[in-house]
Amino acid sequence: MAGAEDGPGQQLELDEDEASCCRWGAQHAGARELAALYSPGKRLQEWCSVILCFSLIAHNLVHLLLLARWEHTPLVIVGVVAGALIADFLSGLVHWGADTWGSVELPIVGKAFIRPFREHHIDPTAITRHDFIETNGDNCLVTLLPLLNMAYKFRTHSPEALEQLYPWECFVFCLIIFGTLTNQIHKWSHTYFGLPRWVTLLQDWHVILPRKHHRIHHVSPHETYFCITTVLCLLEKTQSRVAE
Repeated sequence: MAGAEDGPGQQLELDEDEASCCRWGAQHAGARELAALYSPGKRLQEWCSVILCFSLIAHNLVHLLLLARWEHTPLVIVGVVAGALIADFLSGLVHWGADTWGSVELPIVGKAFIRPFREHHIDPTAITRHDFIETNGDNCLVTLLPLLNMAYKFRTHSPEALEQLYPWECFVFCLIIFGTLTNQIHKWSHTYFGLPRWVTLLQDWHVILPRKHHRIHHVSPHETYFCITTVLCLLEKTQSRVAE
């Protein structure tokens, strides 16, 4: 596929005989089997999650902007950085867990959450063929509860209470944003052509996962560099020790 990483070198068109012995990629029998588990019900769940998630993000962002004060700036900066780092750690922890434990046969979580990780190692370019809904639907579902909790606070707390909570809520909001966009950032790390300039700049500055950095994880036995959001915290070595 043009514009996407195709493993070690560009993926070539395979005939049926070659596909039968293919060890990775879209032609791999296991990759086709895992991709076939993506159901209409799953698609509906992703659509609902994305719509609700981004509606709540917009709602909460408006309230945060209305409550903003200059005196909050130092703590807000600390909260934003901490949110990004913790989101990166959690992305690596979840990635390691889904790669290491369980199977696609597990009820609910198997097909819904473990399947995409297992498919990804057989066919790393599959994520580049997923649209925005399929890429981000699961993460949007996970962040709905904290977004709803934040929206509830904005509706029920007094202005004075919200003033005191403001730096904490900014930290939580940044954690949610990076958590929501983790798979989108991961997808960009596998896309080598056609990315917007601002995305490649963020990758070059290590604000989000760089392509060269993440490529190390896809070298067998896939036991290092699990973080898939940002590499500011450089936690991959720690997590590789945990994996061992």
